[in-house]
Order: sequence, then structure tokens, then C-alpha cells
Amino acid sequence: MSAHPLGVSVSILVTGSIATDHLMSFPGKFKDSLVVDQLDKISLSFLVEDLDIRRGGCAANIAFGLAALGHRPLLAGAVGEDFRDYRAWLERHGVDCSPIYVSETRHTARFVCTTDESMAQIASFYSGAMSEAREIELGPVADKYGAPDVVVIAPNDPEAMLRHTDDCRSRGFAFAADPSQQLAWADGDVIRRLIDGATYLFSNEYEAALIEQKTGWGRDEVLKRVGTRVVTLGAAGVRVEQEGETDIVVPAIADLNAVEPTGVGDAFRAGYLAAIETGLASERACQVGCTIAASVVETMGTQEYTLSAAGFLRRIETTYGADAADEIGSRLTLPV
Repeated sequence: MSAHPLGVSVSILVTGSIATDHLMSFPGKFKDSLVVDQLDKISLSFLVEDLDIRRGGCAANIAFGLAALGHRPLLAGAVGEDFRDYRAWLERHGVDCSPIYVSETRHTARFVCTTDESMAQIASFYSGAMSEAREIELGPVADKYGAPDVVVIAPNDPEAMLRHTDDCRSRGFAFAADPSQQLAWADGDVIRRLIDGATYLFSNEYEAALIEQKTGWGRDEVLKRVGTRVVTLGAAGVRVEQEGETDIVVPAIADLNAVEPTGVGDAFRAGYLAAIETGLASERACQVGCTIAASVVETMGTQEYTLSAAGFLRRIETTYGADAADEIGSRLTLPV
């Protein structure tokens, strides 16, 4: 763990998208409007009931979650001049935005998403200033703030993701590969560059299969290339895979009052990494990740949740037992 110039320990540098989320709800199911043999001619509009404009972006969401769990993450991404209020919000909640790059010509990225009553989503993403994230060099950031224990490479401008991954390999920084939304456009060569040598590889179950299909690497080959593969399984929880080890499967938090799923994966990643950085093992880290993810899915907006030590640990104890709550409570720094 490296020393921050302000006297705060720096362990995690988060790179990736910083965006504004425009979230809408459709009171029906998208599948009821789809004609299977006409999908090549699809032309649909949905009358939505509400619109919520929230702060988002994968990297910002992860950094916010890390800060909520007692860390002081560094956030490196590209934004527009319209980022001032958002910056103040993040800094007020414990995120160090010093390395952020500000575009002189483009607006901060924008995510527009409609969710139906089954939690299926149709979304679009305007990259805007994010396309300039490739201008960010990790070397000067590390020189100024200290070498991070781990760099999170979340969805971002594709060239930025490749550059940051190459920087990590050349400088010997441990990195967490989280290509998720960018897997759709990437070919096998690009995906191999993004994940090879990762200390952690995050994906959901579909993305894990897509990685194997596009790279041509089977499960065993992927596990030879990465330290730990963490696969989220939605309502079924999460699976942790390591070469030569028995898979660890951790159930999700039960009895959720699901409101909006956007940002749930980002919150899980924050919880997992926050726990790992305190010395907790993968099973406990998954339990922390699932618990903070539950707070997000029950809230409209990706950074609108609040945590309390009592409520957080009570939820862990209910699902995972008293031993889990005691061990996690002894390591994590949670708000009272």
C-alpha cells in the first residue's frame, strides 16, 4: 500500500468510464414487443413512466463503492467541463478525483437506459469526453500518488483500456480486468490483450462464455492466464475460479426489494476489492460484494445508497452467518 501525498493510504486506482445515467422504467416486458423472425427490421419505441438522471459510469460507481467501505480510491477517467458538480459529489464521499482528465471540447459521457418490469434493459452509451481517456498515462499518476496495489481497468475508451493494461504489465502493477460492456465490439486479439496477466478477471456468466468464445481460450486456459476469475451469476450469487482450486460459490442476498439493477455489478466489484485489500479471503470478499450490490439494486441510481455498519453487518449475518459478520466487521471500516 503506497503513501498518498495528503497522508492517506492509496491502494486502488480505478480507471474507466465516468458518466451521467438517464434511467427510465417501462411498465411491461420488452419480449412482448419482439417478433423473433423480424429482428433484422426492428423499429420500436416504448412509452416510459419516469426519468431519473443520476451520476454513474463504471469507474465512478466502483470508486464510490470503495469509498463507502472505508477506502480512499483514486479515480482516473476523462470528463467534460460539465463535471464540476459531479466531482464535488465524489470528493465529498471520499473519492480522490485528482487524476481525472478534463476535455476542452466534449461533454461527460452519458448512459441512457430503459428497464422493463422483468429487469431486462435496453441501453445506449454516448462516449463524449471518455474518448480522450487514452491521453491518461498511469506512470505519472503512480509517480505522483505512489504505485497502487491494484489498478481497476473498467469499461472505458477502448484505446484507453488497452493502454492502461499495457502500462500495468510493463510497470508490474497488479490489475483487475473488467471488460464487460466492451466485449461486444472487441475481437479475440483485443480481449486477450485486456485479460492476459490480470490478477482478477470480472465478468458475468454470459460475458465469461463470450470471453472463451472470442479468445479461443477454454476455461482452463483462461485460468492459466489470470490469477482469479470472478463470475457473477445474478440472483444465483457469484462463483470464484482459480487454477487447481475448487470453485467457490457464494449465494446472493435473499429477499431483495429490487428497484433498478444498473450499477449492481460495479458495486459488487467495489465490495470484493475493498474486502481483498483488507486481507479477507475470496469467500468473504464475495459476501461483501453481494451485500453492497443488494443496497444498489434496492435504490434508484448507482450512487444513491448509504451504508451503516449495523445494517450492513446485520444483513451479512442473516445470509452468511455470525462468523462472516464478525470477521468482515473486524476488517472493514464502515460508517456508524
